[in-house]
Amino acid sequence: MRIACWQTLTRPSDVTGALARLRVRAAEAAAAGARLLVTPEMSLTGYNIGSRGLRRLAEPESGPMCEEVSRIAAESGIAIVHGWPELAGERVYNSVRVVGADGTGLASYRKTHLFGAIDRMSFSAGETGVVQADVDGLTVGLIVCYDVEFPELVRAHALRGTELLVVPTALMSPWHFVAETLVPARAFESQLFLAYTNWTGRERDLEYCGLTRVVGPDGRVTGIDAGASDGLLVTDLDLSLIAEVRAETPYLTDRRPELY
Repeated sequence: MRIACWQTLTRPSDVTGALARLRVRAAEAAAAGARLLVTPEMSLTGYNIGSRGLRRLAEPESGPMCEEVSRIAAESGIAIVHGWPELAGERVYNSVRVVGADGTGLASYRKTHLFGAIDRMSFSAGETGVVQADVDGLTVGLIVCYDVEFPELVRAHALRGTELLVVPTALMSPWHFVAETLVPARAFESQLFLAYTNWTGRERDLEYCGLTRVVGPDGRVTGIDAGASDGLLVTDLDLSLIAEVRAETPYLTDRRPELY
C-alpha cells in the first residue's frame, strides 16, 4: 500500500489556508498513487497557538472543519488523517481523525499523554488508548506525538493488530533524537509500520525539526527522510515484511507479561 505524509510549514490559526493547502496536497498525494495522507499534529489550526486560541477555534467532530476535510477526502479519493482541537462539552482535546476516501469518518482519537505545560494548559487528556480504523484492508492505529514515547501504548497497538501506526506530531528542537532514534526503536520492538509526520519552521517560540519519516517493522526508514523541507513524502508499505520480521525476532510471542 502506498501512503503519503505531508510535512508542512506552520501558519498558526489559519484554518482557511490550512484547508486550502490540504486540498492541494490531497490531490497531489492521490495523483501519486497514495491511498492515505497523514498530516501533522493539530494540522488544521497549528499546535502552539495558546489555550485561548485553541478554545476559540475548537469544534466538535461534527463541526465545519471536519466536514470540510471529509469533502476534500471524497473529492480527492484518498483517506486523510488530520488533527484539530476537539470541543466536547467544556473540554478541549488534542484530537486526530481518520477519514475514508469516500469522506466517511472512520475513527478519532484524543491524545492520552499530555506533554508539559504546553499541553496541560490547553487540553484534557483522552481516556481511550487503542483506537484503530480499517483503511483499504489495512489496520491503522492512531496516536499523537508524545504518546509514541510510551512503549506500552505502541506495544498495545501491536498486540491488537495494528499494522500501520500513524503519529501526527509537533516535535520541536532540540528533541531530534525522538525522530531519529526512538521512533525507529518503537517500530522495531513492536514490529509494525510507523508514520511519524511533523511540522517544519517556527511557530511562536517553538522551532519544529521536521524529520518526518515512515519506519518499517525492521526499524529502517522506508523511502526518503523528509529532512526540514515542506512537501510530501510518498512511500510504499510492504506488508509482508511484518510477518517476516516477527518470525525472525519473535518479540510478541516471546513476551512473558506475567513477570511484568
